[in-house]
Amino acid sequence: MYISLLLDKGDQCMSFMNYDGLIILSTCLFGAAGHATFLEHLILCVIVGVPILGTTLIGHGSISMIYGYVLIFDFLRCLGHSNVEIIPHQLFEIFPFLRYLIYSPTYHSLHHIEMGTNFCLFMPLYDALGQTMNHSSWDLHKEISSGKNGRVPDFVFLAHAVDITESMHVPFVFRSYSSMPFTFRLFLLPLWPCTFIVMLLMWAKSKTFLLWFYNLRGKHCQTWIVPRFGFQYFLPFARDGINKKIEEAILRADRLGVKVISLAALNKNEGLNGGGTLFVNKHPNLKVRVVHGNTLTAAVILHELPRDAEEVFLAGATSKLGRAIALYLARRRVRVLMLTQSNERFLRIQKEAPAGCQNFLVQVRKYQAAQHCKTWIIGKWTTPREQMWAPPGTHFHQFVVPPIISFRRDCTYGKLAAMKLPEDVEGLGSCENKLGRGIVHACHAGGIVHFLEGWSHNEVGAIEVDNIDIAWNAALRHGLKPI
Repeated sequence: MYISLLLDKGDQCMSFMNYDGLIILSTCLFGAAGHATFLEHLILCVIVGVPILGTTLIGHGSISMIYGYVLIFDFLRCLGHSNVEIIPHQLFEIFPFLRYLIYSPTYHSLHHIEMGTNFCLFMPLYDALGQTMNHSSWDLHKEISSGKNGRVPDFVFLAHAVDITESMHVPFVFRSYSSMPFTFRLFLLPLWPCTFIVMLLMWAKSKTFLLWFYNLRGKHCQTWIVPRFGFQYFLPFARDGINKKIEEAILRADRLGVKVISLAALNKNEGLNGGGTLFVNKHPNLKVRVVHGNTLTAAVILHELPRDAEEVFLAGATSKLGRAIALYLARRRVRVLMLTQSNERFLRIQKEAPAGCQNFLVQVRKYQAAQHCKTWIIGKWTTPREQMWAPPGTHFHQFVVPPIISFRRDCTYGKLAAMKLPEDVEGLGSCENKLGRGIVHACHAGGIVHFLEGWSHNEVGAIEVDNIDIAWNAALRHGLKPI
């Protein structure tokens, strides 16, 4: 049994086949209103069924042939409706005859713009013979595939894949699935091997690409993806290649005229590129502003803490975020138990605090030291065994990627810092990982605030503690909301 469901703005297609009974049923709904005539149903049934039935009757049918034919049939239909151009124009220039044998998403999109042209699916040859081919097809294909077409974004969020399963939570794989917060579904399991192969191909040769976009107050915002997965960021031999991809994306944004580019979680890792300082120092004349968004991330975490908290436990205390959170809380005379084995790093951060606040920063080397503290801020991976030292009723605030396992039933676990976009955002059809529609991670929101405020500085490297409240107030002023 084979089931395929393809959803598009104007086309819906469902194909069902039961080989045992040689029963083939195909239903297609065409048109902007999702309407199809009975004749159109019959025609598609013939298109799908005759080749399979004919091959079977002459004695050359097989299960692999039937499944292969239907899968290829629907793959080509999906390709034409994907609105993502993957066929390079150089292929058609080297082998001109292929343009009559292979149709592209660009070719079919023209049919929806000019309904009297480009009728053919799969093979433009028949449009050429019937003189219904749109003569601008190849010029437009070259323009789009070369990256010269499309609206220039004002703001770009440079993200990355999390893991192989979660990488399928993208609009060009399952549009309806990507419109909901990510949760694991059983139908992803059969696709896992194929996705793993795609991951290897992307690792070997790939470019940063556009994932989705939206509009905010007349400004065009896009999310680009660095084609690397979370585990690759922790491979020492992969770091140079990742930094090269990030650098290429920043330089491309600069050439296009992008105002602000914000780096997602691992793309701004301190050990990878110093929180973005590597690129700013290497290219001092960049017009695009490079932002790590951690200032607003720190603000979100700090405003989630109980207002009456007198003591907090901080793991990952010497990271960019950990340092900023510790110094901010010390200024407000909150006792911070900073988990670190390095005396040097602790003392360096302690000296940054005002003289009268330094005693609020306390170095601890074991999780046992926080067994009476109910406010834990987790910035490094914490095992279930280490979580056991937290007293019942503890709330775990997090800024670690990936988030820790929710092990304790008698404790509560916060999600990664995030904010809800303003109500006037338009065209946001996908969800950012496990967040709801219209909610983005705080580093994404931080880049948006940087852009809306028109700040001219690069936000890279260490977090300016004095700017935490400034970023928070600016976010609220522009209509972003805590969740």
